[in-house]
Amino acid sequence: MLTHQNLRALWLLLLLHASGRAFKFGVLKTHHEPREGDVRLFGSKNISEGRVEIYHDGKWGTVCDDNWGMADAQVLCRQLNFPGAKSIVTGKDYGQAPGPIWLDDINCNGTETHLVTCEFKGWGETDCTHKEDVGVVCETGSTNVDISDSTHSLDHSIGLSDFLGQIFDGGDGCDFLILVQSPTGDKQEDGSPEMVKKTICAHKMILSQIPFFNASVGDATITVNLSLSCQPHFTSFIRYIYTRKIDVTLSSALCLHQMASNFGLKQLMEDIGRLFTKILPEDSSFHNQVSLYKYAAETKDLILQENCVQYMAWNYQNLTGSPAWSSLSVGLLRALLTRSDLVVPDEYFVLESAERWITEKGDSISLETQSDLLRHIRFPMIPAEKLYGIESSSSLYTAHKNMYLDKMLKAFQFNVLLFSNLTNPKFNKENDDYQPRIYTAEPWSITFGPSSRKSSSPVQTQVRPYNNRQAYNYRYSGYGGSYGYMVPTPSPYQTRTKSFSTPIHNSLIFKDTTIRWQANIFRNKHECSNSGLSCESFPVAKLAPQSYITQRNILFHNRVVLICQGKYVCQVQDFKDNMASISTNDTQVLPYPCPDDQFTSQFVVRPAYV
Repeated sequence: MLTHQNLRALWLLLLLHASGRAFKFGVLKTHHEPREGDVRLFGSKNISEGRVEIYHDGKWGTVCDDNWGMADAQVLCRQLNFPGAKSIVTGKDYGQAPGPIWLDDINCNGTETHLVTCEFKGWGETDCTHKEDVGVVCETGSTNVDISDSTHSLDHSIGLSDFLGQIFDGGDGCDFLILVQSPTGDKQEDGSPEMVKKTICAHKMILSQIPFFNASVGDATITVNLSLSCQPHFTSFIRYIYTRKIDVTLSSALCLHQMASNFGLKQLMEDIGRLFTKILPEDSSFHNQVSLYKYAAETKDLILQENCVQYMAWNYQNLTGSPAWSSLSVGLLRALLTRSDLVVPDEYFVLESAERWITEKGDSISLETQSDLLRHIRFPMIPAEKLYGIESSSSLYTAHKNMYLDKMLKAFQFNVLLFSNLTNPKFNKENDDYQPRIYTAEPWSITFGPSSRKSSSPVQTQVRPYNNRQAYNYRYSGYGGSYGYMVPTPSPYQTRTKSFSTPIHNSLIFKDTTIRWQANIFRNKHECSNSGLSCESFPVAKLAPQSYITQRNILFHNRVVLICQGKYVCQVQDFKDNMASISTNDTQVLPYPCPDDQFTSQFVVRPAYV
């Protein structure tokens, strides 16, 4: 606790002014040079809202609201990788627009991919003024949480935090100027980049505890270069240095994490990193998950990188139908295809999704890269009846015929021969090709729920019915809606004990050799003890064979998949000795939170040949 004398000394130090040369640092320069026809939303802290601007002839310019409608707004928002448009904004002050008015009387059908491909008068042909500049609010992909409203408060404060915050807010006695500048993408008359600048007056004594600022001892000014999208959050970041308190939203998290990393605030960086697990499920369009992965890869943040890939692997089925699917990088798709925790109906679904991604990319993906991606498909795991149709149904079979033939031959041999008969060294049973993922199609899974800790009776949620016969022709409804996770629709009144049968293995040779399973969910000690078990936490899942397993070369690595509110997978838990503790927000920290613990439990049987 500071004494009265210490407080007085603090004030005296804050009132001191220093002189010296100016320091200049360039951090967080992550941005790309704008290209002809690029669009952006400008003038709002919310990344999904702002004045519509388009890049032409080396300058950003605005769009007149004459004839502007929702079809035009839909094209604009989709070009910016948002699911769609929410509303059109006219008359709102997004700040003075200094550039030209590039477009007027625009006419889009709504199906175009770029605003510049719509009909319009001609570049710069307009009778409008900047008072008629149009604005747009884009959909963020979440039906429950607005991108700017989901706030997570971090508090690393000490006793004087509020007092120091008042000093920063008032600016009394500030002796250290921080000039923040961000490139707009436009050029000035002399050809130099146009910059948006802001000055923050701070206190050297307080900032000196941060290594980045301490490097400028003896100086009164520092210049910090930020990306334009991060500049609105810099003042909050500097205030955090005073108070150790900050509110983090989906739109600010990435910028604040970058700043914390570059300025050496390890605790803030780590806590925002943990917040990403709460933020990931908030965007059903998957644009933020893909952006976070790209950022994690660029900064070599392996923990964040794994967090993003794990979420997308568990929710791969929704990812393939999202607006972000076609924007996945080769590296991210490869990272997903190598994982065994991919939650999918079956391996044929993985093949079709990879082929569709490659086809949409067209000639931008080389044949060598295509082949590399397709080699990660586990052909021996594809159901035998679907193997026969690949030659006629695959859009890439002709281009990669030799690779497909080699993979399919291995798959057919695996389906009709035991490993003991596959003496060729290339048949290595440790190879990923022979390892199952988490296959949820019939007959390999059974579903319980949905349920809630706030209610003893099951609660209906928006779970899309999964029809095995239509598993590969599904479509998601409009981008503005929620992407429901495709699982069997449960009965509203379900027993907590179920029985079902599966083949002993998914290869064709074992098709007629079945095993019967009993699945249970115990929610309290009474239910557990009635089954002769001792359970440490609740709920707990049990999945046990009801018949003798005669084939010793087959082991079962079963899983329970928790699907939150029928929307996203929030947990994948393995069984040990036929038991699995189902994590909840109350008992353990879920990898990805589920409001009110309203989730569907899906038991998945996973036989592996060893």
